[in-house]
Amino acid sequence: MVFLSRSLPRASSALFRKPTQCHPIRHTAYRSLTATSRKQGKVLLVLYDGGEHADQQPLLLGTTERELGLRQWIESQGHTLVTTSDKEGENSKFDQELVDAEVIITTPFHPGYLTAERLAKAKKLKLAVTAGIGSDHVDLNAANTTNGGVTVAEVTGSNVVSVAEHVVMTILLLVRNFVPAHEQIERGDWNVAAVAKNEFDLENKVVGTVAVGRIGERVLRRLRAFDCKELLYFDYQPLSAEVEKEIGCRRVDTLEEMLGQCDVVTINCPLHEKTKGLFNKELISKMKPGAWLVNTARGAIVVKEDVAEALKSGHLRGYGGDVWFPQPAPKDHPLRTAKNPWGGGNAMVPHMSGTSLDAQKRYADGTKAILDSYFSGREDYRLEDLIVHKGDYATKAYGERAKK
Repeated sequence: MVFLSRSLPRASSALFRKPTQCHPIRHTAYRSLTATSRKQGKVLLVLYDGGEHADQQPLLLGTTERELGLRQWIESQGHTLVTTSDKEGENSKFDQELVDAEVIITTPFHPGYLTAERLAKAKKLKLAVTAGIGSDHVDLNAANTTNGGVTVAEVTGSNVVSVAEHVVMTILLLVRNFVPAHEQIERGDWNVAAVAKNEFDLENKVVGTVAVGRIGERVLRRLRAFDCKELLYFDYQPLSAEVEKEIGCRRVDTLEEMLGQCDVVTINCPLHEKTKGLFNKELISKMKPGAWLVNTARGAIVVKEDVAEALKSGHLRGYGGDVWFPQPAPKDHPLRTAKNPWGGGNAMVPHMSGTSLDAQKRYADGTKAILDSYFSGREDYRLEDLIVHKGDYATKAYGERAKK
C-alpha cells in the first residue's frame, strides 16, 4: 500500500540485492461458470476498503469495492474470486481463504503478508501477484520451496512515475517548511517568522538518491530543473556516461560518502535482508547535520525510533514519505508525530505515492495481463515482472543472497 532496486531496471549492489477503523468487510460471493481456459482455481484478492470514497470515485480500482476491475473477467474465465481487506491474525479472512487459493493478489498499500507460515498453509498456491511494485511482503525464499515453487510477480513500471513525482513533492514540502505553515493558517494564525525561520530554497542544495533505477533516475531527472548544486547517486552499477551527462549527476563510491555531502537524501532501494534497518542511528549519524530524509521505498529500511530521535535532536531537519512498517501503521507509530525542535519536519502520509488513480489503472491492467498469462497456460510473463519463478530468483533486485 506495496528494491539497489526492484523499481529499478538494473541489478543492485551487494548491499541492495536481495542475496482506522475500516468499513465493514464485504460479503464475498462465489460463482462457478463453465471454464474457458485450461486452468480453474480460486483467486484471493486482498485490498483496502474504499467505503464511501469508492462510491464517489469509480476510478478507485485498488479498493475492495472495485476489485481492480477484475471480477467479471475472472468469473467469465471460470474462476472464483474472493475479495477481502481482512488480513491480520490467524482468524482473518485472508488466513481462512488462502488454504485453497491458487492465486493470491495483494498490494504494497495494504499488504497481505505471505510469511513462511502462511505459505505452508497454502497447499494449492501457484501464483502470488503484487498489484503494484514491491514484493517484500512475500517470504521469497519460502515461495521458492512451496508447492514446487510459487511464482511471484509484480507490475513493474506501473507506478514509478507516480512515486517519483511524490518524492519531488515531499522534498519541496520539507525544504520549504510547507506543512507547519499550512497548519498555522488552518489554526487561524499568521506568523511569517515562525515558519520562515526553517524555510530554504532547493536551488544550490546537494541531493542524493540511494539507488538510481526506474524511480531514482526519474527523481534526478525531475530535480535537474531546480538547479541543485549537485545531484548524486549511490548504486553498485553506474549509469552510462551519456545518461550521467544528460541528467547532470555523479556517482559516489560509498553510501557514507554520499550521505556526508547531501542536504537531501531520498531512499529508492528495495527492502531485503541487506537493507532492512539500514538507516539506523549509526548510519543517520553519517548524514550532514540538518539534512532532510525522504523514504518512499519501504518503511522497514529505516529504524523508526532512530529517525524519530534524529528529528527530535535536530540532526535531521525533516523526514517525509509514505511507507511504514507494518501497514497500516499503528496509531502509536513514532513517525506519525515525530517533529524537529521547532515543531516541524514531518511530511508523512499514508502509503499513497504509487496508488494515484493513473497508477491504479496501470497496475490493474498489468495484474490482468499476468493472470491471463497464467490461466491460459502460456506463462509468457514479461521478464521484468517476475521476482521468483520455477523455484528460483528471476531478478537480481531481490537477489541471490536472499537464499538460505
